[in-house]
Amino acid sequence: MQKKIDLAILASGSGTNAENIIKYFDNHPIIDAALLVSNKNDAKAIEKAKNHNVPVEVISNKQWNNPEDVLPVFEKYKIDFIVLAGFLILVPSWLIEKYNRNILNIHPALLPEFGGKGMYGMNVHCAVINEGKEESGISIHYVNEKYDEGDIIFQAKCKVPKDRSPKSLAKKVHKLEYEFYPKVIESVIMGKIK
Repeated sequence: MQKKIDLAILASGSGTNAENIIKYFDNHPIIDAALLVSNKNDAKAIEKAKNHNVPVEVISNKQWNNPEDVLPVFEKYKIDFIVLAGFLILVPSWLIEKYNRNILNIHPALLPEFGGKGMYGMNVHCAVINEGKEESGISIHYVNEKYDEGDIIFQAKCKVPKDRSPKSLAKKVHKLEYEFYPKVIESVIMGKIK
């Protein structure tokens, strides 16, 4: 029998992607959403995780600078794999080293465009529209030491809506996130995508 893979989800905000991932892996034979970690104790993601009986740990922005504050949390829950779901601080290099190519992120645009520090949520959608782009989408990538620069694993595209409103675009991009992120996580963990 294959060993269970314990997954940690890192989230800073509303937690809609985190909740979608938790639901997807509920009763999965191999992969278990074992932990939600947030850097904000008022993140809505915390409540969503608790509603699904997923343990929650809050690690402050300052604590992320110190491996002694962070690594024991991941060890306590025997975490094998990490996914970012709207996690807004840079993952430290020592965590990337420990979980080499076992950390994924999703970005709400077609990288390498519209990535980097400060490019998240509505900031991204506004930038896509302001640049006059006709399409956007999602990029799922491995995490490295720089924002949104790890190797891209998967992209899905959508047309920018006719009304060219960031809100309408966000809706279309969210739909892609919910459809593809859990499946790609599963494929990477199960070795179907390298």
